[in-house]
Amino acid sequence: MTGSLQIKYNKYYIVLNTYENGKRKPKWISTDLPVKGNKTRAQKLLRETLKEYEEAEELRAEQEASRATMRFEDAIKLWYQEKCADFEHPIDAVTKQGYELLMKRQILPYFRDNNFLLCEITKNNLQVYINEKARSGRMDGKGGLSPRTLKLIKNILNQTLLYCVSEGMIPNNPCQFVKLPTCERFEANFYSKSQIDEFLGKIKDEPLYPLIRLTALFGLRRSEALGLCWDCVNFEAETITIRRTVSKVMTVVAKDKTKNTSSRRSFPMTPDVKQLLLDMKAQQSKDRQFFGKEYRDSDYVFRWPDGRPFSPDYVAGKFPKLLKAAGMPKIRFHELRHSAASNLLNLGFSLKDVQEWLGHSDIKTTANIYGHLDAKRKLSMAEALSG
Repeated sequence: MTGSLQIKYNKYYIVLNTYENGKRKPKWISTDLPVKGNKTRAQKLLRETLKEYEEAEELRAEQEASRATMRFEDAIKLWYQEKCADFEHPIDAVTKQGYELLMKRQILPYFRDNNFLLCEITKNNLQVYINEKARSGRMDGKGGLSPRTLKLIKNILNQTLLYCVSEGMIPNNPCQFVKLPTCERFEANFYSKSQIDEFLGKIKDEPLYPLIRLTALFGLRRSEALGLCWDCVNFEAETITIRRTVSKVMTVVAKDKTKNTSSRRSFPMTPDVKQLLLDMKAQQSKDRQFFGKEYRDSDYVFRWPDGRPFSPDYVAGKFPKLLKAAGMPKIRFHELRHSAASNLLNLGFSLKDVQEWLGHSDIKTTANIYGHLDAKRKLSMAEALSG
């Protein structure tokens, strides 16, 4: 970097010899120093300015060199570090664990093993990666990843590359052109009312019975059922309010909020449910006296005799064993929620009713999952109009 002092409007100006596209482009910088009596100070400012610009140019050159050799794996880690350091828009704890798990299992090993540099990432090699994961990405070797998981993976890649563009590390984001596999309509398994009754009758003495019963009745998410606390149960008003969750990706996370605003909802307490909860509360008082100092005091509704709340892992692992022992068709725990929706529709309630009961934020979600179950009601409507 070279430069000189020039006089303009009776003041000293620093003129730096910068270049753009190979052509000299002088850069004028005012010193605000009058010419008279300030030559020495102006020369000192010139030397300091030249040094600053030279150091900045060296730093830019180093950054460009490092960017040219930066591995894509390191770019993903860098984006994640910046994401976690954004205190204005903090990451939800469960979302953070989801990022970490996908990065650890599905994303970083692939790009590390293939030794991709950031500058080598294109729409084509990202598409190859997504297609491979869709075909055979499961850790147990039993086929490809679900459309939902692929969407989450693409989101991480997209956010990483957007960050790199914003930092001037790459000129554009190739991930925006990557296509995800077409999602087929999700077909959930359901239990009919008689199957629910049969199953509940066979597990009445099991510790999970109350949790399963309320889940099937109210169509709760597992996290909502595990997050239910006694301060959400109002025996006088005879209502149950969902306003907390307990979930797990890698570690258990308890939150004083629901999945979305619509998920925070209240249910009427039927007489049989009220009696069930009163019996549970009375038993927990006896358990507290029995265990004494060893009792793990908490406000969770569903817990062990020693006060420890049920863990997500226990529910996930025990539920299929209960089904097998009861000789029931195999369903996932979450499909108790689907069963509640199915039974409500069969009883003649509308999709809007089901949306509010399940706490969906958008009726499109309800329609996408359960719209085909509404066919019976629509047939009745058609027959009524025809008549």
